[in-house]
Amino acid sequence: MKTRALRVAWLAAALLTADPSHATAQLPDTPAAHQFSAWLNAFNSGDRTTFAQFLDLYFPARKANIDQEMAFRDRTGGFDFVKADSSTAARFSAIVKERDSDQFARIAIDVEPADPHRILQLQARAIARPADIPLPRMSETGALAALRSQLQQDAAADRFAGAILVAKHGKPIFAEAYGLADREQKIANTLQTRFRIGSMNKMFTATAVLQLVQAGTVTLTEPLGTYLPDYPNKEIASNVTIHELLTHTGGTGDIFGPEFEAHRLELRSLDDYVKLYGTRGPEFGPGSRWAYSNYGFLLLGVVIEKAAGVSYYDYVRDHVYRPAGMTSTGSEAESEAVPGRSVGYMKVDGSWRPNTGTLPYRGTSAGGGYSTVEDLLKFANALEAHTVLDVHYTELLTTGKVDTPGGGRYAYGFGEQLRGGVRCFGHGGGAPGMNGDLEICPQSHYTVVVLANMDPPAAQRIADFIENRLP
Repeated sequence: MKTRALRVAWLAAALLTADPSHATAQLPDTPAAHQFSAWLNAFNSGDRTTFAQFLDLYFPARKANIDQEMAFRDRTGGFDFVKADSSTAARFSAIVKERDSDQFARIAIDVEPADPHRILQLQARAIARPADIPLPRMSETGALAALRSQLQQDAAADRFAGAILVAKHGKPIFAEAYGLADREQKIANTLQTRFRIGSMNKMFTATAVLQLVQAGTVTLTEPLGTYLPDYPNKEIASNVTIHELLTHTGGTGDIFGPEFEAHRLELRSLDDYVKLYGTRGPEFGPGSRWAYSNYGFLLLGVVIEKAAGVSYYDYVRDHVYRPAGMTSTGSEAESEAVPGRSVGYMKVDGSWRPNTGTLPYRGTSAGGGYSTVEDLLKFANALEAHTVLDVHYTELLTTGKVDTPGGGRYAYGFGEQLRGGVRCFGHGGGAPGMNGDLEICPQSHYTVVVLANMDPPAAQRIADFIENRLP
């Protein structure tokens, strides 16, 4: 026992001094700050045994989740300490940056007041880049060269497999694909590979709704019940408006959880989702706050069906995809053979495995379809050329209306944010084995599309990387 105690004491001391990237001189001389430093060194080591020993000694409550902790370490590459945020003897908050991306985070740690100051709680939350730590813009040539280098590095480390397209004035200036679309069959990803796009479907759904608004068929201020008079929950039917569904302010909740898992392959139509979830009441007063709601966008798909008199899938095919020239986008059932559709891979116990067992029967108006980087550029170009909506309704569609966590604003099926003072709008998508992002920046005339057939944030990191550096 004495030998083990000496070994653990040595480990704790070593952890406090092992990483010169955040020397303790930079930190307040408090128990909480020292414990943060020790945790950070153990986490950054990437060594499961080292980290497990630290958790045994100082954070036993987290030991049961060590698989998740190591997966988090794998996704981030660890963190570099940037600066102290707030500090008391028993609580310390720090700003850190992911080593493998441009993402910043705030980590807050609470410790017991008495020695050995075990950790009571540790929380990490992504934040926007601090204003006092600007990332210098590069020339276009320099940014694209840096992008290629980052992609090669991430692909070699198996952190990215997918395709990326950067366009200026609607024309591609960078288009490359990396990794495998099917690891078993050794099929490479290409610019024509169809990737599952998760919640990026919401852009198509919102565009379709605004088309119906433009035509006078749907009114944004009308409640859901105007279009779905037989909707089971009358409180939602009477009080939640189309505007609130489009902005995630209706309180309609999510679709994922135990009920979805139990009925995943039985949910074949949008009406099937309404039958399963339609009796639920609102989670909060409609319009009172923002909370991302997949179910709200599923309901918008049903509204499209009732207002247009055709299936959601036929409507977006005929009124969004075809006018934009998108020939490789859709939401066919997973049981159907779709040429060029990649296999999605999710990390399980340190290994990549197909995400087949997590997929819905087919994509919906809330997400889950597939597309290519080339088709998504066509969609972006159609929006900017006002091919699918006129000028007024395009602005209405893409202009932020509600503040969201992280500093952006949500429009109608599009997120809006300022990047270095430049307005950009678009939407991402992510689920096990899939990740994507589309960003359209009219002022700088750049469009960025990234799709990946692996877990988030594979595509998002690459999109952020180039968007943060383009002039």
